[in-house]
Amino acid sequence: MRFHLVDRIDAWERGVSVRARKLTSRSEELWDPSGPEPTMPGPLVLESLLQAGTWLIVLSTDGRRRAALASLGSVEFVDHVRPGDTLDIEAVVESMTDEAALISGRVTVDGRSVLEASEVICTLLDANELDTEEETMRMARLLDRSGDA
Repeated sequence: MRFHLVDRIDAWERGVSVRARKLTSRSEELWDPSGPEPTMPGPLVLESLLQAGTWLIVLSTDGRRRAALASLGSVEFVDHVRPGDTLDIEAVVESMTDEAALISGRVTVDGRSVLEASEVICTLLDANELDTEEETMRMARLLDRSGDA
């Protein structure tokens, strides 16, 4: 099963930051039904932030590089995400080389924080190892609503 946890990119600055969004739906297969109401598992909220960071790397390198999680510094799961919530995702590149990036960010719903992460280290891979550069950029263009790509 493959989760796409970024629906659109609202804004991005090359090598600096990205703002993205994910509208959740009850029909998705990602909900944890074990509590009094379904909630999105925290690791999937984190994955939405990581996917936004990956798209920032893709766009910043013109499709040549992709990010793969290497280590997590600090992650705080602050609140729950429920069906119908819109995740507002902000990721910032603290530093980046050709081999790695250090990312931090947060995910909010209606202005309330649901996740905060810092010192996320990603290894940067040749994008062609995962998909063709053309396919990667095609998907990036579909997601990007900022007008920057």
